[in-house]
Amino acid sequence: MLGMTTASAGQGPRPVARRQPSADHLRLLTKVAKLYHEQGVRQPQIAAQLHISQPRVSRLLKQAVVAGIVRTVVIPPSGVHTELEDAIEQRYGLREVIVVDASGEDDAHIIPALGAAAAVYLETTLTGGDRIGISSWSSTLLATVESMTPRPTQVAEEVVQVLGGVGNPAAQARAARLIGRLADLTGAAPVLLPVPGLVGSVSAKRTLVKDAVVSEVMDAWSRLTLLLVGIGSLEPSPLLKESGNAMTAQDQKVLRDQGAVGDICLRFFDADGKPVRSELDQRVLGLSAAQVRSDDLRSVGVAGGMRKYAAIRAALLGRWVDVLITDRTVAERLATD
Repeated sequence: MLGMTTASAGQGPRPVARRQPSADHLRLLTKVAKLYHEQGVRQPQIAAQLHISQPRVSRLLKQAVVAGIVRTVVIPPSGVHTELEDAIEQRYGLREVIVVDASGEDDAHIIPALGAAAAVYLETTLTGGDRIGISSWSSTLLATVESMTPRPTQVAEEVVQVLGGVGNPAAQARAARLIGRLADLTGAAPVLLPVPGLVGSVSAKRTLVKDAVVSEVMDAWSRLTLLLVGIGSLEPSPLLKESGNAMTAQDQKVLRDQGAVGDICLRFFDADGKPVRSELDQRVLGLSAAQVRSDDLRSVGVAGGMRKYAAIRAALLGRWVDVLITDRTVAERLATD
């Protein structure tokens, strides 16, 4: 490196070479570094052993880093995939990616692992004041809530249902449990949407949204700060099929003909993540595509399994989520596709 020295009148400063550390100084740097980093000797003990001051020991340790004598190397433990997560974050412009050390096509194995990881994410990031929107018909989100532990203090203001939850009684009970349980765990007030997620006609939807309770829930959507969603493929999930809110075969054909590959809250998108507009879109009682993709939301997508790969990739391309929690097999393909 170069220092500067004063030049004669009329000339600029002349660069001069900065003196390199002597061999004795380098030896001292190495000695202090080995004692501290390899032998675990504390700084006061090093100072006493080498008969130098503790502040000087601290300075020498910093100099050892600058001189390249000490280099920090992070070695991820088995099952942690930070490099893969970083690659996906950069490739798709995501806020955060969490890769779960699970793989394969078996939902019975993948869903609990995704749920556990999403539970830890929520327990870590919910610190107070959030208004959480959550989708109703997702086995992965149900696994997430079931994996969470109660917070010692209130960490959210509201838990708001963002897709209608009325349907088959058994499935409807699970949807209500999802909202209520998350509210209990976070100390938040539950806000339920007591209508079907998908109705038979546009006129039926118009009638329902005039209801005071429904309109109050829809008003709450504008206050959301966090959105927790599953990512669906064109083929409805088992839970959605059971709910009575699934599409008909004709609906699926129309969407497939228009290039749909997946959905979030029954808002469908194509392989590039662009919204697919259809008559079905007008019969959904839930967040709009624009609301799901709002820049004001931290939108967390929890989904995995290769049968959902096309939908997950499209959701990332279309910026439908900015946090993704997925399994290792899907992540490895996302990083290279």
